[in-house]
Amino acid sequence: MRAIIEVLNFLLSLYSFILLCRVLLSWIQVDPFTNPVARFLYNLTEPLLEPIRSILPPVGMMDFSPLVAFVLIIAFQQALSILTAGL
Repeated sequence: MRAIIEVLNFLLSLYSFILLCRVLLSWIQVDPFTNPVARFLYNLTEPLLEPIRSILPPVGMMDFSPLVAFVLIIAFQQALSILTAGL
């Protein structure tokens, strides 16, 4: 069980890194339709960000969905950490 939790924690950390890369790419305005790396990152992150965006009201030009996603990932990692401590 502990190994499964460690793998999940690793995958969540990896996904956080991928999400961070997407955020950084949005700052330099890389076109996701012409750049294959940007398209890959968008394809991996959009399934999590789109539902958050549909719930979160828009605030001007700012997209807070990645921030909410980071908070959710951290909360899930903390829950996994508590679960690991109980084993």
